[in-house]
Amino acid sequence: MELIDAIVARADAHVALRRNLHAHPETRYQEFRTADLIAAELAQCGLEIHRGLARTGVVGSLRHGTSDKTIGLRADMDALRVTELNTFEHASKHPGKMHACGHDGHVAMLLAAARQLAADRRLDGAVHFIFQPARKVARVHAP
Repeated sequence: MELIDAIVARADAHVALRRNLHAHPETRYQEFRTADLIAAELAQCGLEIHRGLARTGVVGSLRHGTSDKTIGLRADMDALRVTELNTFEHASKHPGKMHACGHDGHVAMLLAAARQLAADRRLDGAVHFIFQPARKVARVHAP
């Protein structure tokens, strides 16, 4: 697999961002700090930003070229109500909350993709980077 040099060059920044998110988990509809961080990162990339979707959701829109083709890429933002037992430096600073599902990684990866696509002017169309709060597990009720 060929790695993209620009992403590899920012690997330390991507790891630091993910660890920052991991240390400061926010549960559903409470992702205000996370949303602020996401919006700031998207603004640095020059993306159009939409906030307040489903209370704390953020969408960054990138448009290049003239095509009307559009794609959406999504990441969950919320943490779980779980006590983290890890002892590493970036363990949760908020008792009873933890990014146990990897949403901190999802957010960091989607922001890395947004940065890369914003810098790569070959895109012809639109990409919407959707940061979804409050992922809810669907419940199926049997008859």
